Amino acid sequence: MTETQESRRQGRVLPVTDLSLVVLIGASGSGKSTFARRHFKPTEVISSDFCRGLVSDDENDQSATRDAFDVLHYIAGKRLAAGRRTVVDATSVQQDARRHLVDLAKQYDVLPIAIVLDVPEEVCAERNAARTDRADMPRRVIQRHIRELRRSLRQLEREGFRKVHILRGVEDVENATVSTEKRFNDLTHLTGPFDIIGDIHGCATELESLLGKLGYADGVHPDGRQAVFVGDLVDRGPDSPGVLRRVMSMVRSGNALCVPGNHENKYGRHLKGRKVQHTHGLAETIEQMADETEEFRAEVRDFIDGLVSHYVLDGGRLVVCHAGLPEKYHGRTSGRVRSHALYGETTGETDEFGLPVRYPWAEDYRGRAAVVYGHTPVPEATWLNNTICLDTGVVFGGKLTALRWPERELVDVPAERVWYEPAKPLRAEAPGGHDGRPLDLADVHGRRIVETRYDGQRRISIREENAAAALEVMSRFAVDPRLLPYLPPTMAPTATSRVEGYLEHPAEAFAQYAEDGVARVVCEEKHMGSRAVALVCRDAETAR
Repeated sequence: MTETQESRRQGRVLPVTDLSLVVLIGASGSGKSTFARRHFKPTEVISSDFCRGLVSDDENDQSATRDAFDVLHYIAGKRLAAGRRTVVDATSVQQDARRHLVDLAKQYDVLPIAIVLDVPEEVCAERNAARTDRADMPRRVIQRHIRELRRSLRQLEREGFRKVHILRGVEDVENATVSTEKRFNDLTHLTGPFDIIGDIHGCATELESLLGKLGYADGVHPDGRQAVFVGDLVDRGPDSPGVLRRVMSMVRSGNALCVPGNHENKYGRHLKGRKVQHTHGLAETIEQMADETEEFRAEVRDFIDGLVSHYVLDGGRLVVCHAGLPEKYHGRTSGRVRSHALYGETTGETDEFGLPVRYPWAEDYRGRAAVVYGHTPVPEATWLNNTICLDTGVVFGGKLTALRWPERELVDVPAERVWYEPAKPLRAEAPGGHDGRPLDLADVHGRRIVETRYDGQRRISIREENAAAALEVMSRFAVDPRLLPYLPPTMAPTATSRVEGYLEHPAEAFAQYAEDGVARVVCEEKHMGSRAVALVCRDAETAR
């Protein structure tokens, strides 16, 4: 037996991604339905014959084909939207039929995978003749299917299929096995604890200081914690090679994970010989890397090339990416997802500094997973709707910030100096919101979610009507909310009295306090009405 015959006898293993659109391609009678039943769950498979029967009560009624495929695409779309692998059992030998399916995969940001059953014409004809519902199928139909199939084999990847498995002959088909593989971004089995580190931009000294403060020694944490870098390791700062060397070493040893930033993406294209503009700090990185060996530059190129757009971690409770990611893209795989993870979205406008205005996706975020990202420098890392930006502008003279997960504790170190003058001030001079801009109605308008540090009630929803009432009180009577470290509480009321004519009764109030474990109660006369909080400052300069 030859080596080829032995490998065919053992059978090929076809890796198929867990969330994908699998398209079976083959002539009528090639064994697609049998293959689907053998390798996939019944609920994963959508057959064009079955859909034809749904709309016409006859699986062979070719006049119902258009409506049948409308149903097939609709069901497939619903499954893909729900994050479920879907297998299409149809001939799909025509490019136009495949184009609709590839477009469907792109719409829901999943991988389209082709499995081709290239079976001889005689075998297909014999099988159809043995079926009562297809015994009268003209031979020319099978011949046309096979001609169209053979014309398609070389162009499937160009059509958009990310994986193409071609099984040639009956033996190949019968001996093949399907192996389900996880998406590269699915690391839900890793539960941490993690230390997620914001944009570094070549600030190697600050990175080493932060790692030391987090408890790492030479890139290793004694308690087994794992660092996660949100990208933008390079450009603008004084030592991009030093940052790359440290991060690559930690990733290689399993002590860290890293997602790509837009700056790595651009530098990676430069290393591949692509034409890119040497702007936004890239020139500094190229100059610094010129002193490194060709071997190191090749390692950096391969490292950047292998970075995955985002990671889903800790059982789906944590998503790490560079520029933020709406929930509909979590765990998805497409060019659109990668682009959003690298660059985010813009409104199409530019601000007064000539920079693109970022679309505030985090303000609308209501997802279950916490999204940790960087990309857009902010003075302070703060939670907003279960998202947090860790880019605190270390290269611009700010600080380098890390988030401990699951503790949700922030750890930072200050920049040694301003390494690169920002196009836009890191802190605006205007008083107001957490990022230095004036307070905006959108900050408190509508339903909001407040993040707290308490495990039992970490997320608190604020209804729109309650937010409106609070806004009215704050806007009339309060100073800048950042200057209110203390809000005096009112006395917690006791239960409504059971004594006729009393809202509250002293005897019942004392009994309630005693039951709650309060041993001593101080009683004072209470005057209903307004309260005021006095903000006392050391001097006039502090007050300003």
